[in-house]
Amino acid sequence: MRYFISFIICIALISVSSCRKDFSTIESFGALEFSKDTVFLDTVFTNIGSATYNLKVYNRSNNAITIPYITLEKGNSSNYRLNVDGIAGKTFNNIDILAKDSIYVFIETTVDVSAETNPLYTDRILFDNGDKEQNVDLVTLIEDANFIYPSKDAISMKIDSLTLDGEPTTIKGRFLNDDELIFNKTKPTVIYGYAAVPANKTLIIEAGARVHFHDNSGLIVDNKATLKVNGTLNEKVIFAGDRLENSFSEIPGQWGTLWMRAGSTENEIKNTIIKNGIIGILIDSIGSSTSPTLKLENTEIYNNSNFGILARETNIEGNNVVIGSAGQASLAATIGGTYNFTHSTFANYWNNGIRQLPAVLVNNFFTYTNESGEEIAETRDLKAANFTNCIFEGNNNIEFVLDNLNNGSLFNYAIKNCMIRFNDTNNSFEGITELDFNNNTNYSDIILNGNANFKDTQKSNFIIGENSDAINKALSTPFNIDILGVDRTSNPDIGAYQHIIFND
Repeated sequence: MRYFISFIICIALISVSSCRKDFSTIESFGALEFSKDTVFLDTVFTNIGSATYNLKVYNRSNNAITIPYITLEKGNSSNYRLNVDGIAGKTFNNIDILAKDSIYVFIETTVDVSAETNPLYTDRILFDNGDKEQNVDLVTLIEDANFIYPSKDAISMKIDSLTLDGEPTTIKGRFLNDDELIFNKTKPTVIYGYAAVPANKTLIIEAGARVHFHDNSGLIVDNKATLKVNGTLNEKVIFAGDRLENSFSEIPGQWGTLWMRAGSTENEIKNTIIKNGIIGILIDSIGSSTSPTLKLENTEIYNNSNFGILARETNIEGNNVVIGSAGQASLAATIGGTYNFTHSTFANYWNNGIRQLPAVLVNNFFTYTNESGEEIAETRDLKAANFTNCIFEGNNNIEFVLDNLNNGSLFNYAIKNCMIRFNDTNNSFEGITELDFNNNTNYSDIILNGNANFKDTQKSNFIIGENSDAINKALSTPFNIDILGVDRTSNPDIGAYQHIIFND
């Protein structure tokens, strides 16, 4: 028993000694150094939490020190939140830093703009007090917005899901009310879930408006509904995610899609930027074989994790369109339909993984598995795939593919005065009629594997320079102003931009 008690005492002594600080410190003497003297938290929407920012605090001295006091100047009323050396709070006591060492301070904020007189919200982190006090400023801009949320069931409090075509879905969201059918530039619109435009209604988005989507959110234009996006050259409309921090500016997949459902009609998108979604535009089924379901003009679509545009048996007219990087294809025009693009640039330089599809894919079929487990392919008429004065470029060898199932359906196409990246090193497409670029019936004045000379592909800047092979090689068309408003009546260039001389 005596030995057992001795053993327990030893264990206790070891435990106590292991919990003791194994170094001695002196009190901080006001000589801390910081990784920055002001922490700027990028703009956030009211009542939406910011990203986490960090501040590094250095002890450059030869002695371990104890900082007696770290606090937010506004104390517990501050809208900032801190985590100091792994401890969350707003006030901290006796924080140690070893000699020649450092600690991290992590900072977040959530602010209700209605409770503040100034949208520029500030505070300070105070280190110690009295003569030894040092401080770091905190600054963030809070932006007010119009918020659209899904409804909740009054009893279960579950978020409501949309009913489409009379059938319930798992899509969280709601239909817009009549007083919500105009988005303007006075305040950004922030959408949680999917906001849907009802049948026989039109959503108008005015010049300069910004529409931001939360994760798994988007916009649906229902059967017999219409979307009109009326940006101008000087006041573009922007669709993007709801994280405004710089660190989120180029992250794909932050929100869902703009979905124009089967039967939506007379949709128009002008002078607009759509970026950082999963699918920029998802558009289904022809409402009219003669009138476009969607007209695109001076529109830029960038950095979507799956597709820039995924079109399924629909009718699109696009002029001065730029579609940049996407995880699968910039433009997938599938299951037939009618597609007319003029002076457009498709440039897929996706660098977030391996991309299997070309920048532009056009086909006339879809596949499904029947009840017997057989894979069935069905075709639809490709009434037109007309590309005039377009660039098909990217970081793959093959950036343009026409895929005809040859099952009796129409497959009409005409490719005129286009620049095409098509370097079939493995002869994988040899013998495919639709990709015979010497076929003068369907192809005319094609430039294969030329130099586009884009300004900066990694920054989605697809203006062409003075060394581009696209210069003066386009057909004259009625679209004699480029996407930046530059006249191209004479000697037009291929693509959405007239060339410039790069100064850097």
